[in-house]
Amino acid sequence: MLNFALVGCGRIAKKHSEILGRGQIDGAQLVAVCDIIEDRARTYGEKFSVPYFTDLHQMMKTMGEKINVVNILTPSGTHAKNCVELAPYGAHVVVEKPMALRLSDADAMITACDKAGIKLFVVKQNRYNLPVQKLREAIEEKRFGKLVMGTVRVRWCRTQDYYDQDSWRGTWAQDGGVFSNQASHHIDLLEWMMGDIESVFAKTKTALVKIEAEDTGIAVLKFKSGALGIIEATTATRPRDLEGSISILGEKGTVEIGGFAVNEMKTWNFGESTKEENDVVQKFRENPPSVYGFGHVAYLQNVVDCIRHGKSALVDGLEGRKSLELITAIYESAEFGKEVFLGHGKQKIKLGGD
Repeated sequence: MLNFALVGCGRIAKKHSEILGRGQIDGAQLVAVCDIIEDRARTYGEKFSVPYFTDLHQMMKTMGEKINVVNILTPSGTHAKNCVELAPYGAHVVVEKPMALRLSDADAMITACDKAGIKLFVVKQNRYNLPVQKLREAIEEKRFGKLVMGTVRVRWCRTQDYYDQDSWRGTWAQDGGVFSNQASHHIDLLEWMMGDIESVFAKTKTALVKIEAEDTGIAVLKFKSGALGIIEATTATRPRDLEGSISILGEKGTVEIGGFAVNEMKTWNFGESTKEENDVVQKFRENPPSVYGFGHVAYLQNVVDCIRHGKSALVDGLEGRKSLELITAIYESAEFGKEVFLGHGKQKIKLGGD
């Protein structure tokens, strides 16, 4: 049995705690929670009958080797600090998206975990959505032939009330905007399907809410394969959420996954395979809507399997860093009004700044 602890008892902690605290993962259980706000920590501790703490060092020293894995669910801007502080205790680390707001922080996290001999897992649960898995299978089988274009669309609704829930939301130092927060999963999926990126040109704006960062943006990508890509992201959809989707177009086929959270197969069209298209589209219309997608159970089960059997993680620190590199390039492009080539960004950006 692997014992998990949660650091951060905010919005996403509800998902992690229900999965780990209700025995939804074979071979895993929740044994402790921690949050700097005592009421939040107490609420989760009492709900799942586990010890609660307001200081992560106190938790680790008190629980000792009873904790095998720590899930970092704090604001994005503190992920790196939390990870580097936790690594020496020897427990494996699971960190929610984005893994950090600066590439230097992501590198520090990877180095700290490597030095401690522990695994670092970055949560990208939408990779486990059934339609997404089917799309990835087609990519690996090269069914698209030459890739032409990949597009992701995040058209969600986040009103001022959402941003006012916590003082860190929408700030450059702790959160960023729609690209670093809500769209980070979709950006990861696009890069996972389409491959490495050569350059990006982006535009952003803050349309309907009062926050430091953007609530709306677009980015045009050029992939190293020569294919093009588009990222459309906004939390200014009104009056309610519309979609979270991905489309892949190639010389031999087209696939579109839509729904609220990349959860519904809309189009599966390869040449003359009409029967297959109907079968696939019907089979993958099963998932109910959820803001977090449908893969947290599968993702955390993979974490357990990787630790138990020494497997490689689907999204480790290096893989998680890839989408962060694109996100920071998007912000650099938008901030300085220029095309940014990945790996060559040199301007200091607001995201993750003090």
